[in-house]
Amino acid sequence: MQITFLGTSSGVPTRARNVSSVALRLPQRAELWLFDCGEGTQHQILRSDLKISQLSRIFITHLHGDHIFGLMGLLASCGLAGNVQRVDIYGPSGLNEYIQAASRYSHTHFSYPIKVHTVRPGVIYEDEEFTVSCGPLHHRITAFGYRVAEKNRAGRFDVEKAKALEIPAGRIYGQLKRGETVTLADGRVINGTELCGPTEIGRKLAYCTDTIYCDGAVELAQDADVLIHEATFAHQDAEMAFQRLHSTTTMAAQTALKAGVRRLLMTHFSPRYAPGNTVELKDLLQEARAIFPRTDMAYDFMTYDVPRRRQPALNGAIPIQNSKHHSPVEKPTQTSSQL
Repeated sequence: MQITFLGTSSGVPTRARNVSSVALRLPQRAELWLFDCGEGTQHQILRSDLKISQLSRIFITHLHGDHIFGLMGLLASCGLAGNVQRVDIYGPSGLNEYIQAASRYSHTHFSYPIKVHTVRPGVIYEDEEFTVSCGPLHHRITAFGYRVAEKNRAGRFDVEKAKALEIPAGRIYGQLKRGETVTLADGRVINGTELCGPTEIGRKLAYCTDTIYCDGAVELAQDADVLIHEATFAHQDAEMAFQRLHSTTTMAAQTALKAGVRRLLMTHFSPRYAPGNTVELKDLLQEARAIFPRTDMAYDFMTYDVPRRRQPALNGAIPIQNSKHHSPVEKPTQTSSQL
């Protein structure tokens, strides 16, 4: 699971930051999932190492323009040059009507299947590897946050140990890999868990924007390995945040702290904190880290590999994982509709 930030500005793009979009690359299945699709997202994908041909799912939080104005352009390009097989799109009520109207008035016809899913709180997608759920956030219009949970996997099966015990290969190996207890032909009882390494704990990602501090975001982020949370305003501009129903840095940090996440990645920054202003982005990072030290500030094209959980350190500390960035400061329940 690798996260790539394609847009980290709020409201409008800047020279260094595009508007909202986050990509989740799943290399084990050659798939690319998008969370929000602000104007210019397809250009950001072209400038990244991501492959548009792998795009399979898009999750939209809400219908404000800085989160959806890039959707139609991306979908149209996928049909012309992307070799996309099928795209499932998830979002609030009205998303399907928006796409239908834009398609009709622009005379855009898709050469591949598109399915729009109108989400409601709860599980919205599940397969053998992942469960995706959504929950309500608190914004000026209907908005949802998303949680991606990778399912636990059985630990590695020790084939050499099985051979040393003279356990016959074949169907029995499959049973033991699943942790089952097997009685062999000679009467020996073998517990599969003794031949497998520790269970690999599935990774969890939460994406919460746009919202002011709310219990819904805390619930979605519970025990997540990574929380991507908006931090539009500095703490000193909390009154503005309450008026516009956006989060401050301290609200994002408090959400991470209360949810017990392992890493907070802040995004969706107001352009008002550009270098040279009284308050700059580096100040926002300090505010958040004062509450939740394991905080990083995202920037466009920053990537972050979500680590698998290991055995806890003896002192209970959580090891800090490295993301590919250099500086946090500014740089130069569902219903479906078939389209």
